[in-house]
Amino acid sequence: MENKKGKLIFFSGKMGAGKSTMSKEISLEEGTVLISEDEWLSNMYPEEIKNFDDYVKYSIRIKPLLKKHILKLLNNGLVVILDFPGNTKRQRSWFKSIIEESDDFNHELIYLKASNELCLRHIEKRRLSNPERNGFDTKETFEHVTSFFEEPSDEEGFNIKIITKK
Repeated sequence: MENKKGKLIFFSGKMGAGKSTMSKEISLEEGTVLISEDEWLSNMYPEEIKNFDDYVKYSIRIKPLLKKHILKLLNNGLVVILDFPGNTKRQRSWFKSIIEESDDFNHELIYLKASNELCLRHIEKRRLSNPERNGFDTKETFEHVTSFFEEPSDEEGFNIKIITKK
């Protein structure tokens, strides 16, 4: 029996660029496994995440467990979409570690390139549809998070697909 090759799909783009929306769309279209960091964090730590520092703290905590789970899925030939931020080289290094520790499989980094104005409009819409995010989805948080943003580059060794959002 021939082993089916798994595939890892993950994203980079500023806060509000549409990473979560696109990850859900691709998952529905292609029938893949979607793992959302926001979903895991809100279920595991529903009262603990009140600011950006809390998010960083708890995000770091869940990654070792999730990494083992993701590797099992990939090594069993499944397509896995990660709705996790890959907005800095450091964040993308976690994706790189998954790729390096797994058996042979494909990967794709989808970079959603969007202007600050478009991202802020998306964030405002998200605040209206998800009022529980009002404390986090602010212009101040966007500006803080965006100050760390690093575009992915070929030197990082990923298969990058760039989608420019208008």
